[in-house]
Amino acid sequence: MLLAIHPKDPEPRKIKSVADKLRDGGVAICPTDTVYAYVCSSHSARAIEEVARLKGVKPQKADLSLICENLSQLSAYARSVDTAAFRIMKRALPGAYTFILNANSEIPKLFKNNKRTVGIRVPDHPIPLALVRELGHALVVASVHDPDKVVDYTTDPERIEEHLGYQVDVVIDGGIGGLEGSTVIDLTQGDPIVLREGKGPLDGLI
Repeated sequence: MLLAIHPKDPEPRKIKSVADKLRDGGVAICPTDTVYAYVCSSHSARAIEEVARLKGVKPQKADLSLICENLSQLSAYARSVDTAAFRIMKRALPGAYTFILNANSEIPKLFKNNKRTVGIRVPDHPIPLALVRELGHALVVASVHDPDKVVDYTTDPERIEEHLGYQVDVVIDGGIGGLEGSTVIDLTQGDPIVLREGKGPLDGLI
């Protein structure tokens, strides 16, 4: 099912309808400020397993990230970060970055694994942020395409629906998406380490 949602001013009724599906264990394909991505509720173990399966990996091995509404929501999933790391995130977010942080005890419960780190995103896009606000907790997120095998159709929600719609409960049409993933920065080691340079610029950030 393809559902058009206004990318700048998401309609509350439509956001609620998608959030209800996610709350019930559904999976959606959603625009972000980088690429279109699979999203599901972080409170649904079944949906998290399904997102991992759609990415072709075992849930225990999956590198899935979380979309938070803001920095204050981090404390539900990550251990406290030092002042320098917090300043970097405050400068960068919301934006096209994934920050790798030391996970708290919630993450192994969510992902059913022993991962000690978690990727956190606060995208600069109203639709995923509205979904998180409506749900009241983070979204699990994984890009629709493999960064090493970029497929053009993954920018166009109508073509995403055509190719992948049968796999998910809803494809959100928020307009044409991008092909470049987020910049990934590891903040678990003290000094920031850039793991992948993507859409988020590094100049003046670290």
